[in-house]
Amino acid sequence: MENKENLEAARKRLTTSLETSRIIASALDESGSRLELLNQRYLSLQASLRPISTQKCSFVNIEHGINSVLCSAAAVLKVLECVHQLEQSLLTDPSSDIYTYVSDTKKLEEALKLLTDNCRLAIGWSKDVFEFLQDKAVTNELYLLKVRKSLTILQELQVKEEGARLGEGLLSTAFDKLELEFHRLLIANSMPLPLVSLTSPHTGQQASIAKHIWPLTSSLAGKLHSIIERINSNGRLDKCQSMYVEVRGMNARRSLKTLDLSYLDIPTTEFEAVQCMESYIDQWGCHLELVAKQLLEIEFRLSTIVFEKIGPEACMGCFAKIAIESGILSFIRFGRIVTERKNDPFKLLNLLSIFRVLNDLRLKFNQLFSAKACKEIRTVTEDLIKKVVNGANEIFWQLPAQVKLQRPTSPPPDGSVPRLVSFVTDYFNQLLGDAYMPHLTQVVRIHFSWRKEAYEEGIVLCQMYSAIKEVAVNLDAWSKAYEDITLSYLFMMNNHSHFCNLRGSVFGNMMGDSWLRAHEQYRDYYAALYLRNSWGKLLSMLVVQNDILSPSSASVRCQDLAKRLNAFNLAFEERYKKQSNWVISDEILRENVCNHLTKGIIPIYRVYVKNYCLSTENDAKVDKHMKYSAESLEKKIRSLFQTKQRKGSSIKQADLISKIKDFSHQFRLTLAAL
Repeated sequence: MENKENLEAARKRLTTSLETSRIIASALDESGSRLELLNQRYLSLQASLRPISTQKCSFVNIEHGINSVLCSAAAVLKVLECVHQLEQSLLTDPSSDIYTYVSDTKKLEEALKLLTDNCRLAIGWSKDVFEFLQDKAVTNELYLLKVRKSLTILQELQVKEEGARLGEGLLSTAFDKLELEFHRLLIANSMPLPLVSLTSPHTGQQASIAKHIWPLTSSLAGKLHSIIERINSNGRLDKCQSMYVEVRGMNARRSLKTLDLSYLDIPTTEFEAVQCMESYIDQWGCHLELVAKQLLEIEFRLSTIVFEKIGPEACMGCFAKIAIESGILSFIRFGRIVTERKNDPFKLLNLLSIFRVLNDLRLKFNQLFSAKACKEIRTVTEDLIKKVVNGANEIFWQLPAQVKLQRPTSPPPDGSVPRLVSFVTDYFNQLLGDAYMPHLTQVVRIHFSWRKEAYEEGIVLCQMYSAIKEVAVNLDAWSKAYEDITLSYLFMMNNHSHFCNLRGSVFGNMMGDSWLRAHEQYRDYYAALYLRNSWGKLLSMLVVQNDILSPSSASVRCQDLAKRLNAFNLAFEERYKKQSNWVISDEILRENVCNHLTKGIIPIYRVYVKNYCLSTENDAKVDKHMKYSAESLEKKIRSLFQTKQRKGSSIKQADLISKIKDFSHQFRLTLAAL
């Protein structure tokens, strides 16, 4: 019974659910129709509202553009106001407050840039607004005209910066004033440098030269730096550098006018005739040292300080031009002209002097001219060094050959020391001194290294030994050229004496004590040969046998004594006449020879004259045969062998130098024949 009731209840609930489902389905069918109708109406409305929506969006965009234009225009007005304020400041003289002027110039530059940037943005938005309004029929023409005018004003403001940078523009004028102030500061703080000799008592002043000449205080350096930085940022550094080079270059030339540099202007064609070349080279070396270690050293430091914030290229670019303006190339050109002279022994000394100067300045030149901008100076200097080294070696290695080429010449007719011998020994004595020998050795060593050959110690001295050997061969040949063997003995005695006198000199020390002693022995040997062959027979004429002096042969004795005396007089006069033109160059040797003659002849002559006078005391003809007294004979002997300079006492030192120069010319001609 209970189950039945449960089923009945379930049936009723199911029936109710089905009815409810039918009602819902009917409602859904009715809603779908209504939604379809609404969808169609929406699409129609959307199509009709689309133009309105697009127009609304455009207005929204143009509103944003107008707001941007207004913001940019407001910024332009503020910047423009700032520019007008700066105009008044930049019309003043920058010297009154250079830092403020530089700062205002920078502000003006930045303001003009902001003005341009804001104008560019505002113009872009204004163009968009103008183009949009032109397309709308509803746009107010007056409004469109105002937009066009605003656009024109903004475009004019945009070119204001370019106009300010052009000539006579505000910014350009400000830069011009800064450049003028830079130039004024340079002029006001530049004065000629009092070049002080590096070997003078005033050497202690050199450390303070820069401070006295260029008062580059931190304040002045700051002013120059601020001007240069501002000008450099605007691409006008070249003009600033040109002014710096002009002022400092002119100052360098004014400094050099305190020196006598006339020798630098000697024409090349007149160089061969210059007689005091070594003196000129000494001046050249001193002056070049002053230029490098004082003048250019200061200019190098100043360029570095003034342009240090720009960079090393700017510093060295200015310094290189100032160095050339100062005339450094004229000094190098002088050295090159010396290297181009015709070869002679003196030229070797000149080249070594030039090398000494350049070698002493090598480190300083490397410090000053190592930059790329100094390439021209480095190139000409390196070329000069090559010419000096090659030229010096060319002359030095040909010295023995030069000596040999003198062999066919005739010996001196008076038996004196040939000019070749005295020249070579004096020349080598000079070459071996401290002024030349270290540099000659270095020049030879460098030349060997350039040719990639091994340098051997002592090779320079060996070359000198070779030249001296050629001198010895020449002397032997010349001695045989004399027809009078007695004169050849005198000639060899003179030359060996000349070599003996080199003891104590650097040349004598080089040759050694054994070499000097050998020449002393040869000197004495030839002196003995000369005395025996020339005066030995003369003494035999005065030797009288004892039987002649006996009373039993008085008449014979008188005749023989007179005959012998006449023969002696004739022989003495013959020798005196022939040898009166002979010369013994060394004073001590001359005195020794004369002493030997007087000691050997005068005592014997005095005894002979005494005997003669005793045997002819009643003879009126005694004076006829008595031509010389012992005193007058001694006087004549001691007058022998005098040099022409002693006899005439009129030959000046200049004449001697002229003879040496003439020999050097002859030496040079033989060198040219090699």
